[in-house]
Amino acid sequence: MMPRKRRIWNPDVFNHVVMRGNNRQNIFTTERDFLEFYRTLHYVYEKYPFTIAAYCLMTNHYHLLLRSPKVPLSKIMRIINRRYSDYFRKKYNYTGHLYEARYYSEMVTTPMSMLRVSRYIHRNPINTNPPMVKTLENYPYSSYALFKFNSLPPYPFLNINPLQSCLQYPTLNSREDYCAFCETENEIPIEEYSTLKE
Repeated sequence: MMPRKRRIWNPDVFNHVVMRGNNRQNIFTTERDFLEFYRTLHYVYEKYPFTIAAYCLMTNHYHLLLRSPKVPLSKIMRIINRRYSDYFRKKYNYTGHLYEARYYSEMVTTPMSMLRVSRYIHRNPINTNPPMVKTLENYPYSSYALFKFNSLPPYPFLNINPLQSCLQYPTLNSREDYCAFCETENEIPIEEYSTLKE
């Protein structure tokens, strides 16, 4: 049996984190479950501050674009997943593993990769078959509406400024450009996104 690959932590870099339910089963079934996950994030944030620049909570998995500047990402994720799974087991009288495996994580090291990964995260509810929503901003458990409507984040661990700082002139140089980038079904050459709204 090969040893598990050691996690690499860089306090200055965002990570695309994915966690899936065991056998692709649902880990969120009611609105309360989603709200409890936000409460879990807030609980961990108060102990070990972190930043989420984009996220999407689906029924059987979740995506976070997360940076942990104080402690290793593995510690943040261990507490998040343990605390939420404890809640889920108690509420649903559930036994066994809630998650299928260790969380997936990949460092996101460039402005363009930040934009591309966040686009992938935000498009999750519309890339299902059939789509869960008609428009991305209508999905309630995602950060996309914060960009679409220039809204203030409702939680202190959410901060869209790192992602907005990745917008680049003359390609993606505004929130409108970024939204067009996310809402276009097929990815096109990056230099064309600034003209989509014209």
